[in-house]
Amino acid sequence: MELRQLRGFVAVAGCGTVTEGAHSLGLAPASVSEQIRRLEDSLGVRLFDRTPSGMRLTGHGRAFLPEARGLLDHADAVRGSVRGHPRTVRVGTLETLVATHVPGIVRRLADRRPDIGLDVHALPRRRLLDEVARGGLDAGLLLDAGAEIGSLGFDPPSGLEFLDVGEVGLTLVAAPGGSTETLLVTEGACSFRMAADQVLGDHAVRREFSGVSTVRAWARQGLGMALLPDFAVAEDLASGALVDLAFPAPTLALRLVWQSGREPHLRDVLYAMSA
Repeated sequence: MELRQLRGFVAVAGCGTVTEGAHSLGLAPASVSEQIRRLEDSLGVRLFDRTPSGMRLTGHGRAFLPEARGLLDHADAVRGSVRGHPRTVRVGTLETLVATHVPGIVRRLADRRPDIGLDVHALPRRRLLDEVARGGLDAGLLLDAGAEIGSLGFDPPSGLEFLDVGEVGLTLVAAPGGSTETLLVTEGACSFRMAADQVLGDHAVRREFSGVSTVRAWARQGLGMALLPDFAVAEDLASGALVDLAFPAPTLALRLVWQSGREPHLRDVLYAMSA
């Protein structure tokens, strides 16, 4: 086995096709296809079923995937140790969480493991999950609910595990005396919109905006009610610019997701995030 063969295998397993896997590595599809063939020959098993819709892992492939990821992680750690470079963990997160939750994680990790760097990327949820699945990111921090990834209302890639490292409360708010006939919401892919759709259903006519700050501003002007995270409305509630409508709003989980089998590589970061 060669490291380049393992990288090709992991990339294709994450992307689902040889073409997309090769593109993620900056290689020609024919080269990656040959790497996988040689890897299968060296192992003496078939790792993928070739189908018209793409590459599907066999039972042997599913068993080998976490082992391949572990070997690549170890190789990266050895390389960094020899070169004297600190290990860097690549974490993707939602734009909403970059300013509110990530700084504390960075501080905790720096205090406990100054030899580990954290490379943070703000991404939309779909791209974040795809990057984690194909190995472009080591882990992703997002908002979710329930006992399974995606219970909030989105479809996750297969082969991911998770740890809930915190909570984000939601509050249904409006301006004092403001309209409650209209529900001000963010776009459909937003976690707070998904939560509003789940718990409020068709309770009110919706007016959609691109971001939380705009929804909050309209609510402050009395133009509707909004289901918003506590960190976005705490000051307004304290000042009286917005009031709590006393709706039994849900609490979202601050959820860390990663590829199955990568816990040893991420243990220090998991500890820092869950503290």
